[in-house]
Amino acid sequence: MWQGKLLHIHTTPAVREPMIAQQTAQLIEGVGVEGDRYALGTGKYSAFPDIREVTLIEIETLIALKRDHDIDLAPEEHRRNLTTENTPLNHLVGKRFWVGKTLLEGGV
Repeated sequence: MWQGKLLHIHTTPAVREPMIAQQTAQLIEGVGVEGDRYALGTGKYSAFPDIREVTLIEIETLIALKRDHDIDLAPEEHRRNLTTENTPLNHLVGKRFWVGKTLLEGGV
């Protein structure tokens, strides 16, 4: 079994607004990250219930984009809430997993 690491937390109150780095975040069941666009109902996918309450991306994906395609995305530029390390997110689709004290369920 592996144990990943949470590297960055980002939120934004609205579509196209800059992502804001957070030291901590309050995750609200069935809603999302407190203060984030999806929790506020201002996100692009807010009209679709039960998806994208919290979005994640692997730092390894950002590294591969730079290495393979010369695309350099900083953690605040990729528009995801949580940036992880050593966390194979594809393996978590359809499964429950912990991020800190919060139990999440992987979706597509």
